[in-house]
Amino acid sequence: MNQNLEQRALAEKDMPSKARLLAALSNRFRMEIFDVLHKKQTGHWGGSASACDIVTALYFHRMRLDPLVPLWEDRDRFVLSKGHASPLLYTVLAHRGYFPPPLLGSFRDLDSSLQGHPCMNKTPGVDMSTGALGHGISVGVGMALAARLKQKNFKTYVMVGEGCLDEGQSWEALMSAGKFKPWGLTLLVDNNDVQLDGTSREIMPLEPLGDKLRAFGWNVAPALYDGNNMQDIFTSFEALDAMEFWPKAVLYKTAKGKGVSFMEGKSAWHGAPIDKDSYEAGRPELVSAFERALAEVR
Repeated sequence: MNQNLEQRALAEKDMPSKARLLAALSNRFRMEIFDVLHKKQTGHWGGSASACDIVTALYFHRMRLDPLVPLWEDRDRFVLSKGHASPLLYTVLAHRGYFPPPLLGSFRDLDSSLQGHPCMNKTPGVDMSTGALGHGISVGVGMALAARLKQKNFKTYVMVGEGCLDEGQSWEALMSAGKFKPWGLTLLVDNNDVQLDGTSREIMPLEPLGDKLRAFGWNVAPALYDGNNMQDIFTSFEALDAMEFWPKAVLYKTAKGKGVSFMEGKSAWHGAPIDKDSYEAGRPELVSAFERALAEVR
């Protein structure tokens, strides 16, 4: 069953059943990310864990794509503006069929195609090289405007964290999108309340974020959704589909370091190496969460 979760999730038509399958799958992805980051002693756990459920739902439910044709012109685009969460993106891409999962073991190796930040010239399935916080929204606006010029109907999804929204370029891009209103552009905010060296409230408070986005001309989903609950993520997608004008935005409340209790909400685990003691204490929690989620689909 474990090895068939991907195929079952893709084939499932009943939405509650699909949500349960994807919840199990995303919990398994967290375990794999945790394993790789411990083994390599480098990489960003906190923001990868917080966004895991949302990105899993995008690639296994929401987005139109073809892993056998990574550069298919009509595919939906995904820009991970918070590029330090590359372990998450690589794990999802591998299990979606873009490259063999064993390649994940080469994360951040010299000359590996899986570098610390995503590179569109090295890694199949990566639509944009990211990592310098702030330029993801600008790129997304450009992609969506290109679709208009080419008379294409692909959608563009941009995921940001609070660090991205601390950058002035992000707000210039948000203002630009509000002016040009490109069809198909959706902003996904992974609001985990924690950044590199402190809470977002300490570093740069963003609230009232929804009101700010509306003031910039964005159509914002009507609720703050639980980005670590698959059914709530599905509900957010339904809300997006019911919204009439573009660009659209949805805000998700998530937990930094989701799945490991003593790491959740701690800035220290933004990108710190996962040492032996922390790994041995934390992994059983991830295993238990996966087993609970898997029991729901049996």
